[in-house]
Amino acid sequence: MPPTFTTIAIDGGAATGKSSTARGLAARLRYLHVDTGSHYRALTLLCLRHKVAACDANAIRALLSHNPLGTEVDLAACDAKITVDGSVPADADLRSDAVNANVSQYAAQPAVREALKEYQRGQKNVAIAKGFGGLVMEGRDIGSVIFPDAELKIFLEADEATRAARRAKDGQTDAILERDRLDSTRKTAPLTCPEGAIRVNNSQMSLPEVIEHIAAMLS
Repeated sequence: MPPTFTTIAIDGGAATGKSSTARGLAARLRYLHVDTGSHYRALTLLCLRHKVAACDANAIRALLSHNPLGTEVDLAACDAKITVDGSVPADADLRSDAVNANVSQYAAQPAVREALKEYQRGQKNVAIAKGFGGLVMEGRDIGSVIFPDAELKIFLEADEATRAARRAKDGQTDAILERDRLDSTRKTAPLTCPEGAIRVNNSQMSLPEVIEHIAAMLS
């Protein structure tokens, strides 16, 4: 691995600005951006389409064994997207009401997390192979499970009103606090502020301010 390669882990609850912050930071630094939330949404969508229940671990493993995971990288956008059986799922499908209502249940399943753990860790190799000097990965267990030794770990926070307004602006209807409760209390890789992570409350900060605030931590 190049000695200058930097991994940045960004964790946080629903609507705390993880995606916009991570994407903007990656573009600012010219690092590869990886949204692990889309990984869980993609597998949730796959399971729903095949009518595989979240509680059926054997069926989930069988389904995933026949649907290989891949990565499509947009070099200009510094963005990596998961492919399921050779194609990138449409964003509208990943953020449908059905996926919003079920993603936490599927994400809590060890069979799903096992399938994605090594895939997500492998994104560092994808970034290196594509010539990026670093990786910005966002999710809910990045600094605690996927990259506990990341050079920089951030835990984003925002007040409830700010988070609700962000979801409404995006036309989303998922229950923010319920999703956080489910993700924080699951047995496998629960949502938590990772050891050594820097908490950033962005309730009163603009997106450019948050990006520059985090980028300054690398200098």
